[in-house]
Amino acid sequence: MKEQIELTQSEAAANNENHGFWATLREAVAGSEQNFTEGSIGRAIFLLSVPMVLEMAMESLFGLVNIFWVGKLGKDQAAAVGITESLLTIVFTVALGLSMGTTAMVARRIGEQDSEGAARAAEQSILLGILVSIPLALIGVLFHRQLFALMNAEAGVTSAGAGYIMVIFGANVVIMLLFLINAIFRGAGDAAIAMRSLWIGNIINLILDPCLIFGLGPFPELGVMGSAIATTIGRGVAVMYQLSRLSGGHSRVPLQFSRLFKPDFELMGTLLRISLGGIFQMLIATSAWMVLMSLVGKFGSAAQAGYTFAIRIIVVTILPAWGMSNAAATLVGQNLGAKKPERAEKSVWLTCHSNAVFMAGVTILYTVFPELLIRIFTQDETVIPFGVDALRYIGYGYIFYGYGMVLSASFNGAGDTYTPTVINLICFWALQMPLAYWMAMKTGLEARGVFLAVTIAESVLAIMAMVIFKRGKWKESKL
Repeated sequence: MKEQIELTQSEAAANNENHGFWATLREAVAGSEQNFTEGSIGRAIFLLSVPMVLEMAMESLFGLVNIFWVGKLGKDQAAAVGITESLLTIVFTVALGLSMGTTAMVARRIGEQDSEGAARAAEQSILLGILVSIPLALIGVLFHRQLFALMNAEAGVTSAGAGYIMVIFGANVVIMLLFLINAIFRGAGDAAIAMRSLWIGNIINLILDPCLIFGLGPFPELGVMGSAIATTIGRGVAVMYQLSRLSGGHSRVPLQFSRLFKPDFELMGTLLRISLGGIFQMLIATSAWMVLMSLVGKFGSAAQAGYTFAIRIIVVTILPAWGMSNAAATLVGQNLGAKKPERAEKSVWLTCHSNAVFMAGVTILYTVFPELLIRIFTQDETVIPFGVDALRYIGYGYIFYGYGMVLSASFNGAGDTYTPTVINLICFWALQMPLAYWMAMKTGLEARGVFLAVTIAESVLAIMAMVIFKRGKWKESKL
């Protein structure tokens, strides 16, 4: 009888544990108001990571769906999308830089239990995003041919991508706002709302993309430009949903639209100071990516198309890593605001170790099944070898990359955007770009030299970030 009772208790404990996991998963997806400065750190990471992973998945799905359908039009069209996306990293750079400052300030105010201060930071962030999007739109629309020329695009690629780049850049304000408002939600711990906004945008894009590209039913056949229009409409509707959730008490950040276009120059200056570090940090990384795309272009449009397909796969498969990194940034900001720096540090290391395990699995996937993954997007035998090489060589450094992603995000979550900026400057400009050129042009490795240089640079970045993070100066950042 005693053994039966013990067995029953053991089974009940197992059931409760299992129920607890599924209950927590449902809670993470549904969203709930949480205090992430108390309780289990592992649970906090899980509650934040799940919706952030799904959010990142939905953002990447825009590009994945686009390249899937556009890839059926031909390699020039696929290369045009890849080049435009690499140029669009200018917009993503600014949006992500502003997002870093926004998340850090909102998270710090929430940790201090100052929801009104969080709202004011959010309002100024949105205003900055709108203002910055205007000159970026003009550059993309008026100088798109010159931009393609800078990327060593062939004439057929430039012709195919003209409409695509003008639509995407001309309406870049929706990208800017989508990133910034989701940064507000993440900083507040409302990651589920950010996730749902991208669900909405992607559902619309999934429906409209093939319709506008191929002219299905009543829709006009617009080719590659149709993809840009579908994506812009999807993102625009997502932004409308975000704004609706920021009103009516649906968010922990009580934003007031009546103050949205009233600049608070002191607060805007603080936000801009933090964000400029993030913008420059991202600019260093993305400009390096643009240089690499241009360098790969020296080996033909097939190489650029293969690299484009590989990057799409890479972005999708590392989404959990990005989600965990964003969770770490939120936990750092909120716990520093609550005067709990040791809890913030523990959160970072636990996230780092989890991320490294996941990235090891991705390395195995890229090593064993690279051709299978590339063939999902193309059957062009001139393109596939480049995509396979990109996946394999870049994947070799992913365990280090898992640490580097989390640590860089954690510096930013603390408001220390200067440190990862310096690390990026050293690893991408001083190391990666000259190394890629030398390995591609002087060693006979050609495009494979570019891919291998990425692995080396990302590994060095992770080691530098670990050494600096252990010194602990990020705990002293003031916002």
